[in-house]
Amino acid sequence: MTPFLLALIGPTAVGKTAISLPLAEALGAEIISVDSRQVYRYLDVGADKISPEVRRRIPHHLIDVVDPDEPFSAADFVARTTDAVERIRRRGRTPLLVGGTPFYYAALAERTLTPDLPRDWNLRAHLEEEAQKEGREALYRRLAERDPDYAGRIHPHDLRRVVRGLEILELSGKPPTQIYREGGRKEGAFALSYLGLTRPREELYRGIARRATAQFSAGFPEEVEMLLSRGYDPRCPALQGFGYRELVRYHRGECTLEDALVGDIAATKAFSRRQMTWFRKFTPVLWYDLSVEEEEEALRHMVDLCRQRMEDGTT
Repeated sequence: MTPFLLALIGPTAVGKTAISLPLAEALGAEIISVDSRQVYRYLDVGADKISPEVRRRIPHHLIDVVDPDEPFSAADFVARTTDAVERIRRRGRTPLLVGGTPFYYAALAERTLTPDLPRDWNLRAHLEEEAQKEGREALYRRLAERDPDYAGRIHPHDLRRVVRGLEILELSGKPPTQIYREGGRKEGAFALSYLGLTRPREELYRGIARRATAQFSAGFPEEVEMLLSRGYDPRCPALQGFGYRELVRYHRGECTLEDALVGDIAATKAFSRRQMTWFRKFTPVLWYDLSVEEEEEALRHMVDLCRQRMEDGTT
């Protein structure tokens, strides 16, 4: 029987952290972060990481595991999560997944089998040069014309994935979507049982704006300046995310700090919409609307439900 894992999901800024900490304490759980930004070292303010003090009280895993210029794939996430789950359970504790990166969850629940995809670093460098000359949007439009499904799943400014899509197209002659489909799927390592948090869109947007403004006041611009001063290339994976991308432009003198903040908020709102598009496909999910249900009441219900599952031996 495929082992169950409990997972707390929801869009960015919905309030997952505020619920996850007392939930973990009540269950005797250790948290496994499901966040594609928090895996990177030195991305503290912009990635909204839990403080070291809290992490000493409630152990967190998959935070600060690679440097900003190191790639970290969904396969890496699955391998590290599997190891973390085993270690947590050996200690007699409960693993609890918390985060908002949908494709990490998808990789855990349903692993895609693909052949070794071709790589050509010279072609990749050429495409990146084209992006500098013509703009990222031009490369994205080219990708969208040839594989609209693949392009629809990534942000137009995610240069790394746009370039990778075009690289696969050029070298294989096939759209990435077709290659992944032909690769087939197999059952994942875990069966996930989701607890979902949601809020009305406008309420969520206000929370996104408040958090971004607080991050900019708490040292986010200085964090990006530090990363650039250490020699990290703005094209490296860690600096491609919302907020980081806009602040790189600010430090290059290409926009004002206010422009960077506005761009960060807009990009984060767009990301929250993409998250919910993914999460609506997940099953089974028990959703809690935090605009209707008090957080304390939602938490009590979650604790009771999780304890029942633990007693049944399904986690």
